[in-house]
Amino acid sequence: MRKFSVLIIICFFIANPEAMSQREVNYDETKIPSYELPDLLMMRSGQKIAGKMDWVGTRKEEILEDFANYVYGKSPEYPVKVDFKLHKIDENALGGAAIKKEVIAVFENDNGRKEMNILLFLPKNGQDKVPVFLGLNFYGNHTIHSDTSITITKNWVRNSKEHFTENNEATEMSRGSSAGGWPVEEIIQRGYGVATIYSGDLDPDYDDGFQNGIQPLFYKDGQSTPSSGEWGTIGAWAWGLSKAMDFMETQENIDSSKIIVLGHSRLGKAALWAGAQDERFAMVISNNSGCGGAALSRRRIGETVEIINTAFPHWFCGNFHEYNNREDHLPVDQHMLLALMAPRPIYVASAQEDLWADPKGEFLSLLHAGAVYELFGYQGVQEMPKVNEPIMRGRMGYHIRTGKHDITLYDWERYIDFADYQLQSR
Repeated sequence: MRKFSVLIIICFFIANPEAMSQREVNYDETKIPSYELPDLLMMRSGQKIAGKMDWVGTRKEEILEDFANYVYGKSPEYPVKVDFKLHKIDENALGGAAIKKEVIAVFENDNGRKEMNILLFLPKNGQDKVPVFLGLNFYGNHTIHSDTSITITKNWVRNSKEHFTENNEATEMSRGSSAGGWPVEEIIQRGYGVATIYSGDLDPDYDDGFQNGIQPLFYKDGQSTPSSGEWGTIGAWAWGLSKAMDFMETQENIDSSKIIVLGHSRLGKAALWAGAQDERFAMVISNNSGCGGAALSRRRIGETVEIINTAFPHWFCGNFHEYNNREDHLPVDQHMLLALMAPRPIYVASAQEDLWADPKGEFLSLLHAGAVYELFGYQGVQEMPKVNEPIMRGRMGYHIRTGKHDITLYDWERYIDFADYQLQSR
């Protein structure tokens, strides 16, 4: 009955976000229960870590293992062959300002074959190697720009009037429908490349029993679904980002030491998990990632662990469901996830009206992660800034902007400014 009630709440919120009852979902700071965060600097043995060597040698691996076991699930070790094949290239894209490539990553083993399509824009500015922003998208690569030569996905997509998808299929009308969240021209003009992958190439975003994504490639004999400790959809998305990183390392005109992984909302959760596992990502960005992303779970405000696991049972591993309404029993919280990026630069962004994602909880997570950055000699953030007044301190960045749950040009401008500050001088 509880799961059914929560599902009704979720559906009502999606249809009527302004009419959500405060009695059903808490948005009141005074009603947040008292909580105590797990100690970042306390090893399982009960010994306090003495410095960064203890963090790198022991504590970091303990936390990474806990997130794999209890939240996102372990990625499989079953072997898979990966080939990258150039599908299309345009040497004069964006009116001659960029090179555009479409690359197909082919994953294949005895269990079958799947493909992931990478769309890449690189500036033609005379640089030998350029840094690149890499992120997943929601509705297909063809939606991030109106360029009519970009291949339209044939995979399942969520129905949306805004994105002109019908019968879970993309249409010609959907070209460029997500361009507002991908200011490609501005990114290119600032000297960065941008690469994106449709998340549905890796795993469709619905509870299909893990039959239509990449998971079946890794099933052992007799297995038909991931075990309770194995990856869910977010884990699969994060895995795909690391495979895209493999491709970046093969490109002579890309500076693979300066790849910035980012994501918005649920794809922000995937970007954080990818960045935590794969240290090749030079910088990690979370945009409005909320519960299971940057926001502290123990605050139980806006979207909670129970709500997210009920509405999206495929996102996390089965073990995470054991902590529905039991957040205090989790061995980790999200400040520990952010700390796994240290000492690499990390940026967290919130939106003032996005109470569902708990902006304050996103900031507090970054603040508490600062204890690990300090081990490396970098000051962390201290006070939550005013709206539209971003802060960049040490290797941390944060802003809360006006507006709702979205990724905007304002957000991107801050990310590029932060990347300029953190990476261009290397």
